[in-house]
Amino acid sequence: MDSTIPDPTQIFILSGQSNMAGRGGVNKHRHWDGVVPSECQSHPSILRLSAKLNWEQAREPLHADIDTAKVCGVGPGMSFANLVRERVGGETIVGLVPCAVGGTAIREWARGEKLYEHMVSRSKESVKSGGEIKCMLWYQGESDTSTQQDADAYQRNMETLIHNVREDLGLPSLPIIQVAIASGDKRYMEKIREAQMGINLPNVVCVDAKGLELKEDHLHLTTAAQVKLGHILGEAYLKHFAGSAQSSKCCMCLCYLPKLFRSN
Repeated sequence: MDSTIPDPTQIFILSGQSNMAGRGGVNKHRHWDGVVPSECQSHPSILRLSAKLNWEQAREPLHADIDTAKVCGVGPGMSFANLVRERVGGETIVGLVPCAVGGTAIREWARGEKLYEHMVSRSKESVKSGGEIKCMLWYQGESDTSTQQDADAYQRNMETLIHNVREDLGLPSLPIIQVAIASGDKRYMEKIREAQMGINLPNVVCVDAKGLELKEDHLHLTTAAQVKLGHILGEAYLKHFAGSAQSSKCCMCLCYLPKLFRSN
């Protein structure tokens, strides 16, 4: 690692599928417009773990070397990190661990599967230079909206994933903030959303993406929506998990719905 790069103190896992990986600013011709909002600008106190397992200064697109089969753009990670950095203050060095891969179903994140094992190994590597994994941010589910079988199994599969990642990282109270999806196949989208909001486990919080602006593909969030989602995730983290009481805090799944984005 570059000796000029500091060690992260607070580490966050970013995982799921394309809306976590970031498609903001990517057009139908699979080209990213390169526009980085002020809320997503890089900062010396925000790092990312590269695909080669090196800490480097984070910048958009965060998942460019992780979700390599598709073109990545702006996701929620940088606006989240900037908000947390500004609000926590002090000597905080935020470390982001990008793991999301577009088009992936929950079954592909089962223990033993490549995506899951890659996420766990990257997360374990992230703490070798110090720091503490504070939270996993999870945005996935669109790929499970096509069949009733997948929708019926979603809650059970997600709860198993939460149990497994906590066990495999040795963090039994690891905070999880999941995003209730805003898009997908309409046949079972609401069933997946109900499953996400219905998870009733300690230290699991659900925020809602419904109401955030979608691109013309009706699947991916716009750049502006990704910025807002990052702020929603940041506020949820600060409200429920930040502070000295985090390790002992035990809250049930709360659907965090700012009025601006509450559906009618």
